[in-house]
Amino acid sequence: MSTDAGRVARICGKLTLTDHLGACKARWAIKRMSYFVPAGLYAIGTPGPDDPVVVTANYKMSYDIVRSALAGRKLWLLVLETYGINVWCAAGKGTFGTRELVRRIEATGLAKVVSHRRLILPILGAPGVAAHQVIRQSGFIVSYATIRAEDLPEYLDNGMKTTPAMQELTFYLRQRLVLIPVEVILVLKTLCIWGAVLFLAATLLYGFTVGVYALAALCGAVLTGVALTPILLPWVPGRSFAVKGAQTGLAWCATLYLLANGAGWSPATTIACFLTLPAISAFYALNFTGCTGYTSRSGVKKEMRLGLPIMGVALFAGLLILVVGRFL
Repeated sequence: MSTDAGRVARICGKLTLTDHLGACKARWAIKRMSYFVPAGLYAIGTPGPDDPVVVTANYKMSYDIVRSALAGRKLWLLVLETYGINVWCAAGKGTFGTRELVRRIEATGLAKVVSHRRLILPILGAPGVAAHQVIRQSGFIVSYATIRAEDLPEYLDNGMKTTPAMQELTFYLRQRLVLIPVEVILVLKTLCIWGAVLFLAATLLYGFTVGVYALAALCGAVLTGVALTPILLPWVPGRSFAVKGAQTGLAWCATLYLLANGAGWSPATTIACFLTLPAISAFYALNFTGCTGYTSRSGVKKEMRLGLPIMGVALFAGLLILVVGRFL
């Protein structure tokens, strides 16, 4: 459609089968880093100069969620260049930030397109955007609307007022489950490499059967941290993700001990198992903090400073005990 700033692409709010398949592939890390749309200004319906401007990231899944939530309405969608990263992560990285927002306002000629000076941003984008600098540099006022895109229609119909429910962040089981596949895919390469090394070393030192058990122990520890800990997240005691991962890792150790006739293990093997496997699970559980919407950068850095050295010491001590025990 034509505007005073030039032609603007009109987009549909209804998602197609291709959109759903693309989201499914992104969930499984298939072409994930190229799953984005061009940054710029888009029109949903046939908006006029008085209609609202909603801001989102150019990660296509974020873009699709927002446009589908606003289907059937008339408004402008300003898409920032976040290099295919979602709003929350891009805000932490700085790409969904003040500079990009001001630059995109100028690049699209938004001031010529709309008569008002108000932008509607997602609450999870707030860490990256300084509202006072945006108004000083562009003249546009920033309003943080909702956490979830699905609440945008109610927000708009409510006179652009945010209710407490719109500010409440949820992280239900279904929301955690959809994040697990990409986490599993991302660790497969590393797991294959270290699994092969561990299998060969254990086979050479102890025999083929032990090599198989060692490989199963490693795979179980990794999957415990990557998948089981996120699934059980609300019910595992503690606030630290690393501590939660260590607890589920200990549970995996106990299970392995029972299934693999741990009573027949040497003391060195038992100690090594209960030192290394929880450390591995804790490490991968700590990585899951990046998937949540309620962790802070300073909190994650603090947990890393405390947790990573302990994990490293436990892993090294366990391997050392295992090797020394073989020759004693």
